[in-house]
Amino acid sequence: MGNAESNAYQNHLSRFLPEEQSDIDGLFDTLSGSSGSSGAKNAKAAKKTVTLAALQAHTQEPLPEAMTARLYSGMKSIDLPGKSAGLSEQIAKEQFVIFMSNLLKGNADEKISIITRMIAKTGGPLKGKQIQEFTEDLITSVVHVLSYRKELKGWSLENTRDSSSGVKALASELLSELKLPDGTKPVGSQLLETSFDQSVIEDWVYRVPQISVFLSVVIRQGLHVLHSLPDQTNDILNLVPHCKGIKGRGVVSLFDIPAIIYINSHLPAEMQHKWQLLFSSRLHGESFSQLCAHIVNKGPCIVIIRDLDGFIFGGFASHSWEVKPQFQGDNRCFLFSVFPTLAVYTYTGYNDHYMYLNHGQQTMPNGLGMGGQHGYFGLWIDSDYGKGHSKAKPRCTTYNSPQLSAKEDFTLDAMEVWAVGDAPESAGKKGKKSILDVDPQAQALLEMAGKSRQSEGLREPMEEEEGDDDES
Repeated sequence: MGNAESNAYQNHLSRFLPEEQSDIDGLFDTLSGSSGSSGAKNAKAAKKTVTLAALQAHTQEPLPEAMTARLYSGMKSIDLPGKSAGLSEQIAKEQFVIFMSNLLKGNADEKISIITRMIAKTGGPLKGKQIQEFTEDLITSVVHVLSYRKELKGWSLENTRDSSSGVKALASELLSELKLPDGTKPVGSQLLETSFDQSVIEDWVYRVPQISVFLSVVIRQGLHVLHSLPDQTNDILNLVPHCKGIKGRGVVSLFDIPAIIYINSHLPAEMQHKWQLLFSSRLHGESFSQLCAHIVNKGPCIVIIRDLDGFIFGGFASHSWEVKPQFQGDNRCFLFSVFPTLAVYTYTGYNDHYMYLNHGQQTMPNGLGMGGQHGYFGLWIDSDYGKGHSKAKPRCTTYNSPQLSAKEDFTLDAMEVWAVGDAPESAGKKGKKSILDVDPQAQALLEMAGKSRQSEGLREPMEEEEGDDDES
């Protein structure tokens, strides 16, 4: 090994902690069939190589075959000084370490040449269709490997909607960030036929953090390396939130795994670790009073709806829902769609009509709303349960969202509400809830009369809080 080569290699190696280095050494030895004492091993390390067949054998179950082939192309793309590029069909130890170093510890500039070779072996300008196929493979691999390793934290492919349309929807949303040098973003069939050079793809990887996070998950969980070491950042640790409240209840969520990952990444960081089911129309019945009873004063939460046309959409409420005739919440609230497109719509600053919940009043609209204005909400569920609207001509003033439902006035097919993060202290003593939570009309009347809630005497038993649904 020449001096320059040796220094570059050592620089990459030094990015890893000693226990990480031994983890990577152990994986390379396994893949290359090395054995023997460490001294003998190190002497031979430069000569040992990894073949595609060895990598495929190692990842046969945890990763789809297409992703293993892409990882191998990425490893092969590492040029070593003094060695002709692409001559060898096998991976040397240096290539293996530099691949790990650049993808797990590197910046966008260091990752990009590897990622372009993972997209297409040939390199050069890449068509949008090739980037789309790579992105869909990457998301599919994340869902597959997290399911295989039992790292979905209580979610499963059985208790969520089918992930295949979610994979396409998330890939499409990430690809919508591809920007040509003149600032335009091609869409639809135009995007698939457009050629993108390396600088555009580097800019995309830099601006779309999911690509790097997903690659890191695929490498750590797929190759089973560095997956339990402490340098994992929160975007990996909280990639999927812990799921509470649906175990053994026969519920299939309206969310799919890619949508959970994407929506969760838009929540405030302190709320990304846990989702708990508060309300499901399938479990709790189709009743606005039931909905209010299960969501009032339970902390920030996510509302998700499917209309009769199959469109799935919802909103994130940054504050506990309260029954009152005023708007509530703050600029962390957002609306989103899950199907047929996946997208998040954040506040515009135009007004503060973030969230609204009212029930049993004569003079103000009764229902649950987010964004827009009375009679013209970005998302509205009427207290006459089953009716709703999503009005946006052309966009909701509060969130800049388009019409989320198939028809402006829609009929509700199913609805869920998930509390996110830790339950608020104000939710009352654990295991109890006030009669006023069950009867929001009584609470609204008290609030209108200016009385605070001092109803300790009016408490009744609450359903047991759901246990941990985690598989681990």
